[in-house]
Amino acid sequence: MSSDLPVAVLTGGSGGLVPGIAEELAKAGFAIVLTARNEDGLEAAATILRLLVEAPVVTLPSDARNALSVSSLVGQVIDQFGRIDVLVNAAASSTPIGGAIEEVDVDALIADVDVKVGGYLRYAQAVVPAMKRQGGGHIINIGGLTGRSSDTLSGLRNAAVSHLTKVLSDQLGAFQIAVNAVHPGIVRTPHLDELCAELAENRGVDVATIEAEFLAEIPSGKMLSTGQVGRMIAYLAESEDVAITGQSLTIDGGYSRGVFL
Repeated sequence: MSSDLPVAVLTGGSGGLVPGIAEELAKAGFAIVLTARNEDGLEAAATILRLLVEAPVVTLPSDARNALSVSSLVGQVIDQFGRIDVLVNAAASSTPIGGAIEEVDVDALIADVDVKVGGYLRYAQAVVPAMKRQGGGHIINIGGLTGRSSDTLSGLRNAAVSHLTKVLSDQLGAFQIAVNAVHPGIVRTPHLDELCAELAENRGVDVATIEAEFLAEIPSGKMLSTGQVGRMIAYLAESEDVAITGQSLTIDGGYSRGVFL
């Protein structure tokens, strides 16, 4: 398959935020490559996406933990499309790691960081040569607001994503490759629905009560949609220069209260 369209590769493509991001990128004129370990989940996400957009949507499995798998994916994309214009790094475990420090499973924490931070770096390493040859590109790393609080120990991975983003932007700016991190707030996803249901059951209340508590913490009074996050990603991806690079950008309806200069 070849296409005259710019090409966006999205990791973690079988669920979470990624289908909504992919839809907005497709509407903005990008051919879409979804990748993740779960081939069945990938194809299910792609099947729905193909009903919504006209742009090409391709699925190619890869493992963020394995450099050879990541390199193979990028080679397949180049073979099919001849280019990679945008990398959206979103592969991650959805299970938070926290609790009493004496009981933390350190190996699980390191494995979690290996998927998200190590994986982001592996995909970046793999796409950068192609982007350099093309004369530019965009790498957009999806983080999370747990990196700005001490609520959950595994939030350290999102702080590391911001650091990695800055280092990459320093090294790649001269090649017209912009690198930014996007930290979404509370986004309506199947995972959030499951979390609300679990919290409601544990507390003996209905789901609406849990959701109302979340909403009370958001100045806009609304949870985000994956499409809203996707439109922010598309805005960054469509930029023709590196005026915005090395930044940790938040989309959260005002949920985070810190002042970050």
